[in-house]
Formats: sequence, C-alpha cells, structure tokens
Amino acid sequence: MPSFPHSLASPARFRRLSRRVLPWASALAAGLLGVGLVWALGFAPPDYQQGDTVRVMYIHVPAAWMAMLCYAVMAALSASFLVWKHQLADLAARASAPIGACFTAVALITGSLWGKPTWGAYWVWDARLTSVLALFFLYLGHMALAGAFDDRERGGRAAAILAVVGAVNLPIVKFSVDWWNTLHQPASVLRLDGPAIHGSMLWPLLTMAAGFAAFYVAVLLVRIDGESAARRVEVLTRRRAAGA
Repeated sequence: MPSFPHSLASPARFRRLSRRVLPWASALAAGLLGVGLVWALGFAPPDYQQGDTVRVMYIHVPAAWMAMLCYAVMAALSASFLVWKHQLADLAARASAPIGACFTAVALITGSLWGKPTWGAYWVWDARLTSVLALFFLYLGHMALAGAFDDRERGGRAAAILAVVGAVNLPIVKFSVDWWNTLHQPASVLRLDGPAIHGSMLWPLLTMAAGFAAFYVAVLLVRIDGESAARRVEVLTRRRAAGA
C-alpha cells in the first residue's frame, strides 16, 4: 500500500481528495478574508507613528509570507518530481508558480505604497526588497522554462532545477534584515522571543494570513485540475495525430 505523500501521486486519488477539500478551502478563504479585511480596516487601531498608513501591512505582510510559502511548496514539489518522477508534482509546481508570482507582485506593490510615506521613496535597493524582487524573477523564470520546450518533461525538469536551486533565496529574504543594514524594519511577528506587535494588530494580521493561505489552497487545487485536464488533452491529441 503506497505511503503518504506517494499515495497522492495518483491523479485519480488526488482528484477525489481535491473535490472534498476545495469547497472547504474556498469557504474558509472567503470567511477569513472577509472578517480580516473588516477587522483590519475598520477596527484595528492606527499606529502611533504611521497612523492609518500602517493598514497597508494587513495586505503586504501576508502577501510577502505567501510569496515565500508558495515558493517553498513549489521547490518541494520540484524536488519530488526530480527524484521520484511524480508527474502530479510537476503539474502542482506549474500550477503554484503563477499564484506565487501574484503574491510576490502584491507584496512588492503594497511595499512600495507603504514605503513612500515611511521612507520617502517608493523603492530603495536594500537587501529585503532586492531579494524579494529576485524571488519574483525566479517565479517568472520557472514559468518561462516550463513552457519553453516542445517536450513537456524536459521543460518540467529545467523548471524544477531552477526552483530547487532558487530556494537558496528564501533564507536570504527572511534573514536579510538581520544580516545587512537595511531600511526595512526587522521581523515583528516571526521572532524567537515572540511577536513584538500588539494583539489588537496581530490578530487581524494573522486572520488575513490564514485567509491568504486558504485562498492559495483553493486556487492551487483549481489550477492543478486545469493543468491535469490540459495534459490529458495534449496526450489525446498526440495519440490521434500519431494514429492518423
């Protein structure tokens, strides 16, 4: 009997699991994001220094977290594809890349909007911002490589190698504010000594982060199903062309 996660390598088994999880993930995403937005924009207090400008944080920070999480998932799936040749892992990595790229773009855009009143500039070439921009280009590179070859498996391998090698950027993104002198503020939530942010701001932030995570799961499942359908159509088309 196959063990987890190898048992999920079966497309039929994964499809059955996906159909059960998708409605719950969608409902959870809608509920958490609805509550989180109302909480963050309507009830969370303004910052004593930044005022209401700090409300950008409730979008920017969860988007930045998800940008890193999506890449970590994509890198793990890519490693699985390279080692065990699980085609479903390749499909899931391809499906995850555009979602992660969107989260990264949101993090960069909201960070720029937040940076203007805070730093006086939309962009500075500090370590955190530069490493997140590199993360965005890694996503774009993965998508480009995955579709650059007529042989889908060759494209999958090339993209998977890039994803695995690019994972070295994740600790740079995370610890850049500790390793280098940057304008970006240090971590205030994910700290060894506990969060340095008041609960009145922390809980709506975590609610938004949970909503983003549920949204990612829901969209990922839909995209995996779409990628799987596209691959089935491609295989059938090739078979018909070969038999003609």
